[in-house]
Amino acid sequence: MTAERTAEIGTADAGAARTDTLTLDHRPGRWIANWDAENKEQWESAGRSIARRNLNWSIFAEFLGFVVWQLWSIVVVQLPAAGFKFSTNEIFWLISIPSLVGATLRIPYTFMVPRFGGRNWTIVSALLLLIPTIGLGLCVANPTTPFGVMLFVAALAGFGGGNFASSMANITFFYPVREKGWALGLNAAGGNLGAAVAQLAVPIAITLLAAGTVNLPVAGFMWVPLILLAAFGAWKYMNNLTSAKGDVAGSLAALKEPHLWIMALLYIGTFGSFIGFAGVFPKLIKDYFPAFSSIGVGTVALSLAFLGPLVGSLARPYGGRLADRMGGARMTVRAFAAMAVITLTMIWTLPLKNFWLFLVLFLLLFTASGFGNGATYRMIPVIFATTSRAARAGASTVTTQRLASSALGLISAIGAYGGFVIPQVLNASNSASGSYTPAFYGFVGAYVLMLAVCWFFYIRNANRNAMGHV
Repeated sequence: MTAERTAEIGTADAGAARTDTLTLDHRPGRWIANWDAENKEQWESAGRSIARRNLNWSIFAEFLGFVVWQLWSIVVVQLPAAGFKFSTNEIFWLISIPSLVGATLRIPYTFMVPRFGGRNWTIVSALLLLIPTIGLGLCVANPTTPFGVMLFVAALAGFGGGNFASSMANITFFYPVREKGWALGLNAAGGNLGAAVAQLAVPIAITLLAAGTVNLPVAGFMWVPLILLAAFGAWKYMNNLTSAKGDVAGSLAALKEPHLWIMALLYIGTFGSFIGFAGVFPKLIKDYFPAFSSIGVGTVALSLAFLGPLVGSLARPYGGRLADRMGGARMTVRAFAAMAVITLTMIWTLPLKNFWLFLVLFLLLFTASGFGNGATYRMIPVIFATTSRAARAGASTVTTQRLASSALGLISAIGAYGGFVIPQVLNASNSASGSYTPAFYGFVGAYVLMLAVCWFFYIRNANRNAMGHV
């Protein structure tokens, strides 16, 4: 065989290999092989529409996850009216236990997509939401339900918190790097909105046609049809990717990076504040301003608590966008500064007993936390690409991206523990002093500390080590 003929065969084989790589292989069970989002030809011809379809159903499923995660924070405010007699300490445990379980579940949920497939796990994780919703409906129907049973069912609402990690991990595999940030931002914001929608819809639903009382079981049962729709949509329209591989080794390596723990602390301050205050906001309104706990609109009761998580969710993508312009570290420092000042102002104006001022200040606090969420999340891949131990040791881009991906999942899990810490700190403060004020001063101190940590590690030496745009 001549050299020319050998070269021709080799070129043909290479061309065939490229063609095979470009051709998506649709397999039974809605599995897709040969997925390569970075291949522009494949992406523009078929990949973008497939990714968008999976993103849409992922957002819907994750949205319901946040709804379920927040249900107990809404229901507990109504328990006395339904005949339940729980102490303040027990009420705060019902508020905080879903966050504790949800944050913990985020770690194993991160690895479920590579193990079972994104479509398959979305179906399973959606159907799991039926357990806490139906359980809640059954528990609150009977005022004699023991506290231990209530706490167990509230803990099961943590299934909703775990959904975030698997949903974000799944969408990461579908999108190219150049569009990943926006896709993940939409996925996160869509999920976060679940907290706001739950706090808006549940008070209306439980008082609608309830003849002046509350129909608490509706708070759980009303979501069952939507959960079934999400599971059906995932089964019918989503896909599994053979290229979605687990990275336990990457996660273990990321745990050894000091920056992971620094960013986890900052994320507790931003996302932890968002989810923590979302959980306690209805309770705080009822304790400080009982007359405004619910506002009658015709035959239904409306709680203004939904406005907090709503503005926080909407602010998140804009925090990421501003971070792209001025740097995530600088945006995060500004967010913590705003959160500290707003919290102090809220403390100092509480003696005025002005509900509308209290509401505006808390909405500003939620907005600042939302901006901080977007900015902090934006920092993580940049830090791991430029200043992590691996990057400074000369690791390849593939390696640093792998570490960053693992770090995002772990940091989101650690940050979610803020949803447990904030209610428990407020409870401890109230138990010890009869007031929430010491807890709020503690939050101010925490925000100042986190501001200083962010400045020290990511801004102080910006000019010397080119980290100014982290």
